[in-house]
Amino acid sequence: MRFALVLSEAFSGLRRNVSMVISVVLVTFVSLTFVGAAMLMQMQIGTMRDFWVDRAQVAIYMCTDISQAVTCADGAATQEQLDEVQATLDSAALSSRIRDVRFETQEEAYQNVIDLLGEDYASVITPDQMNQTYWINLNDQTESDIIFEAFNGRPGIEQVKDQLQYLEPLFSALTVATYIAVGIAGLMLIAAVLLIATTIRLSAYARRRELGIMRLVGASNRFIQLPFVLEGVFAALIGSILASGAVIAGVHFGVNQYLRARIDFVTTWVGMDEAWLVIPVLIVIGVVLAGLSAGFAIRRWLRA
Repeated sequence: MRFALVLSEAFSGLRRNVSMVISVVLVTFVSLTFVGAAMLMQMQIGTMRDFWVDRAQVAIYMCTDISQAVTCADGAATQEQLDEVQATLDSAALSSRIRDVRFETQEEAYQNVIDLLGEDYASVITPDQMNQTYWINLNDQTESDIIFEAFNGRPGIEQVKDQLQYLEPLFSALTVATYIAVGIAGLMLIAAVLLIATTIRLSAYARRRELGIMRLVGASNRFIQLPFVLEGVFAALIGSILASGAVIAGVHFGVNQYLRARIDFVTTWVGMDEAWLVIPVLIVIGVVLAGLSAGFAIRRWLRA
């Protein structure tokens, strides 16, 4: 019966402050949507990094007749230089770190370029212009510096390239976007906390006579505070549920139905499994922040 009375008082307060409650719901909804988006973006970055780190290769490009590098002053790489590279890759120092090696001839490189650019380029590009290339998969792609140190600057080698370097700008841009989303979400959460506290104080002020009577008849501070705390929690819970719905809709329509069909080079996207992991976090953040801010506000008001 007592708990029913507390709930009745809480819902009564919500009805009296509809406009403020709507404001709390909207601010909580927007801020937690940004929090959810930031979490999913960070998951996406981690998923993409794991995928590409496992598949990125280190390429050793051998000299051609048209190479301009200092190490290619003598022209195209000789068979002896190719053998030296292969011997180094097979050495005990490197073989234990290498998962596999694929040698691409000039003819194979030429055919790959034609397949990529089209037959119109067949009369412009010749096989002699293509690099003979060693494509190396490491057991740990973060150890690519070892390959660079072993082969960079050798005669007959034009350059050593780590494919993962091409993706770092993308990862950096996504990380910056995540930080921006987190910053906006943080500001919005602060606004939500302040708005909840203000709403609770206004609600308490509007019911100051009722609160005075409750004190006179011996009601405890906890009993007086609980309806106000529940008001903030209910409003934030609605905002959290709306934010959860926005996250699910974003993943379903934005990722699964739009991005997957248009961005082919990314094969690992966050999905509904990740979205369902984010939702409980959003609800907990919304409810806890609302409960703490409302409780702090009503305690201060009662002491005043």
